[in-house]
Amino acid sequence: MTAIEYDIRKTEADAEDVSRQGDLENIRPLPRISVHAFCESEQLQEVMDRCANDRRMSKVSLRITSGSTAAAANMFASTPTPNLIILETRANPRNLLAELAPLAAVCDPTTKVIVVGYHNDIGLYRELIRNGISEYIVQPVAMTDVMSAMSAIFVDPEAEPLGKSIAFIGAKGGVGASTIAHNCAFGISNLFSTETILADLDLPYGTANIDFDQDPAQGIAEAVYAPERLDEVFLDRLLTKCSSHLSLLAAPSMLDRAYDFDGQAFQPILEVLQRSAPVSVLDVPHIWTEWSRSVLSTVDEVVICAAPDLANLRNAKNILDALRKLRPNDKPPHLILNQVGMPKRPEIGPSEFCEPLEIEPIAIIPFDINLFGNAANSGRMISETDPKSPIAETFSQISHIVTGRVAVKKAKKGGLLGLLKRK
Repeated sequence: MTAIEYDIRKTEADAEDVSRQGDLENIRPLPRISVHAFCESEQLQEVMDRCANDRRMSKVSLRITSGSTAAAANMFASTPTPNLIILETRANPRNLLAELAPLAAVCDPTTKVIVVGYHNDIGLYRELIRNGISEYIVQPVAMTDVMSAMSAIFVDPEAEPLGKSIAFIGAKGGVGASTIAHNCAFGISNLFSTETILADLDLPYGTANIDFDQDPAQGIAEAVYAPERLDEVFLDRLLTKCSSHLSLLAAPSMLDRAYDFDGQAFQPILEVLQRSAPVSVLDVPHIWTEWSRSVLSTVDEVVICAAPDLANLRNAKNILDALRKLRPNDKPPHLILNQVGMPKRPEIGPSEFCEPLEIEPIAIIPFDINLFGNAANSGRMISETDPKSPIAETFSQISHIVTGRVAVKKAKKGGLLGLLKRK
């Protein structure tokens, strides 16, 4: 193979990966179902292992067995069948229905079956569907194929589309992650006239209410402490209107109690937020707990905000490594370098900072104490305080990136002009 041929094939493979990634992002989270996969090949077993680790499968009880259709029939002769059985078989089209007959005899009427076969035969496909098989997929299959098939069976096609969830977290306390999250939420709602909800998850010390000059009587505490009451109607009562398209789910910002939560405490809130608005922005505090890990592993996009020093570099690297394990099938998190160029502070240059992270920043925001200070003290956003400033333009472009409206190229200090290629 020549170098040119290798480059062409690599480019085609990369394009296919991007296409499959896009298909995966369009798959809704699967409901609470039980799935048992019987794999005859290592390839399918690896695909099912990847499915098991995907955030969209967090509610699914998945069991993977190395075995054939006969093994499935033997197992379910004495045990109840799950909601879905995935079967891999090498049987030829003439013998496939006969091979499935013993399993059909022991399956519950409500159990769905996906068959993974090796014969691309439209006649076989139609015959299987007529005989009650939910889907037939031809090898080689990818994770996207399997999850799309499961989604087609168990996700209501008439269901309202889910909103996009974007979480912002600081690599270190005091790096301005909350300020960036609030300005981006405001920018998304204004730029695109999109209903946006900003949820402040820092219950004891959250600043979203101050930044938007609000003093709501209720907010996220009422939602997290009463999950049995939580639905779209209840959430609407807890929201505070900040602008024509932006609503705030504020933190109490009080120390009258200890805010200890279990790992899944915020999942009901995330689910209702996604059903309630096209975009939800989550201001996640700089902590590492079971619930914060759960939030970061569940959302559609993660944005890490960091200042250019050694502690931020170490923490950003640790967060990136952890999220790559928690979100193995998702795009890497976005990185924003903030407070760059602070007077008299030794800094790590952006290129040196990003090299060990193996990620390019989507924005480099310069240190501007007057602009940010005036905005914070007046309860206004940067685009309201100085709409013509380069930093206001930077927030506008970040809003485009995190909502998927532009493709990222390369960040430039002080702004994102030239950073983006519009789709």
